[in-house]
Formats: sequence, C-alpha cells, structure tokens
Amino acid sequence: MSPPPIDQQITFLYTNDLATSTEFYEDKLGLKLWLDQGSCRIYTVTGSGYLGLCQRNETATKEDAARTGVIFTIVTQQVDQWYEYLKQRGVEFEKPPTFNEKYKIYHCFLRDPDGYLIEIQRFETD
Repeated sequence: MSPPPIDQQITFLYTNDLATSTEFYEDKLGLKLWLDQGSCRIYTVTGSGYLGLCQRNETATKEDAARTGVIFTIVTQQVDQWYEYLKQRGVEFEKPPTFNEKYKIYHCFLRDPDGYLIEIQRFETD
C-alpha cells in the first residue's frame, strides 16, 4: 500500500518576538506572506514549501519550548488516510485527527524517533 499524497510542506518555527521575526523574514529575506493567522504567519519559500512563524506562548517553560521549537507539517487533503496508514504501521500519535477552530485546520500530531513533532493537516475553508 502506498502512502496518501502530500500537497504541501510547512516547517513551523516558534519565536519569542513575532514582530522582530516577521521583519527579518519579510524585509531581510524577502519572503512573501502566504497566510496570516494572527499568532502564526506562513510564508512561501518555494513551490509548495512554506515557513511558518508562530508566537511562542509567554508562559511556556524551557522544556515546552524545546518540544515545540520546530514542527514539520505535511499538508494533505487526506489527513484521516494518513492517520490510518501510519497507525497500521505501528506509529503512535500524540493527538488523533481533530478540528482546530482557532486556525481552521484539521490535523493530528506524532513524533519521529528523535522526538521531533510532525503534524499532518489540511486547511478548512469556510
């Protein structure tokens, strides 16, 4: 069985100062804003590759920051199929597929063998 398709990829970086990071990535690197979600801003890097900058929670501990410093996100319309595909291969999930009202996404989370967070998501349209 082949894995379901991947439409896009986003790497999310968490920042303590979204305004300063926004200025750097927009003004210095020249990345174009693709989607503004308020506390997260997603930029086009190339083709279907994106960079997301998210404001870190001010109350996050160092341990929280280390666990959420980077998120590798796979964007696909087939979130549930990916969930089932990986579950059949013995992958344990931190969070099953759920709808996130704040960001209007349907997503799930798992970790790779080194502890990096992986998100599988699709954007929901109104």
